[in-house]
Formats: sequence, C-alpha cells, structure tokens
Amino acid sequence: MGHDKATLVIDGEPSARRLGTLLAGVVEPALEVGPQCSGLAAIAEEHPGEGPLAALAAGWSALSRAGHGGSVVVLACDLPLVTSAFIHWLARYPGGRSVVPLVEGRLQPLCARWSALDLRRSVERAAHGARSFRELLDEMAPVTVGPQDWAGVALPSVLADADTPDDLERLGLSWRPGGRRAGRG
Repeated sequence: MGHDKATLVIDGEPSARRLGTLLAGVVEPALEVGPQCSGLAAIAEEHPGEGPLAALAAGWSALSRAGHGGSVVVLACDLPLVTSAFIHWLARYPGGRSVVPLVEGRLQPLCARWSALDLRRSVERAAHGARSFRELLDEMAPVTVGPQDWAGVALPSVLADADTPDDLERLGLSWRPGGRRAGRG
C-alpha cells in the first residue's frame, strides 16, 4: 500500500478508528491488537510483526486474562466496506463453531468469528512458532459462509479488502495517507 493501512483516511475517517467504532458497537469487550489506532483499548503483541496468527493469539490471551471465555469477532483494518450489520450477523451466527467467510474461493480468517476452542489452538500454534493460518484453518473445520448467506444483511462486496491504492479507487473510495499512529501513554 505504501502507507499504514490502519491510519489511512478513507472517505474522511481513519480506517482503524471507523472499524473500531463498528466493532465496539456490536461486541463487548472490543480490543485492538496493535499501536492504539482504533480508539479501542489496545494491547501490543509480545513480538510485533510476526503476522496475524501471532496477533490473534495475543488478543485471545489478553481477553482470556480479562475473563472473556467465549467466541470473538476478528476484524482486520483493511476492510473499508465492512458494516455494523455484517459484524452483528457474524457475531450472532447460530452455533458455537468458528464462522469464516469464503469469498471467491478464499477463506477470510481476519473477518470471522472464532470459537474459544479455535482461539486456544491459535495460541498453541503461535507459541510453537507457527505464522500461517493455513494449517490452523484445516484443523478447525469452521462453518464457512459466503455472500449468499449474508444476502439481505450486506452487499456481496462487504469483505472487499484494500491492499493497494488501486483497490481503494476500484471500490469508489476517496482516500489519503493518514497521520502518524497514536502513541501509547
């Protein structure tokens, strides 16, 4: 992208802050794993930069220490079309298994509801040096959902991610580089 995705200003609002507000409006507790860009309570990874599996494990560990034992909704900051209605639908999906959207043949573990069992597995895998979701997803056997499942709740494109400036422009979004990340303090 050439810019920190969390601080990109998309349609006038920093990406991470917008998504943090949406998430907090649906789930409790809501937590950011990162440098406090979302406006949510934030925790830092023990070893930043080790990838999304390590971030997931760090978030689950923090939530567990705080007494949360249920499933969690995971939401990456590069999903500019995600809506509150979609997050609510995902969080309330029936059953206790993990729910992972499948878009164009690809699982979307960074906008998914993770069960406590699968979150514990993520911590174990990360502790043993794993960095990829691939093996964990194979072991999980999550419920997979596609655009046909959330029809009426959100547009099929709700999970379009933005990895390049061209992606943002293709999605019809105005954007500009954001400011510096918020500091801890």
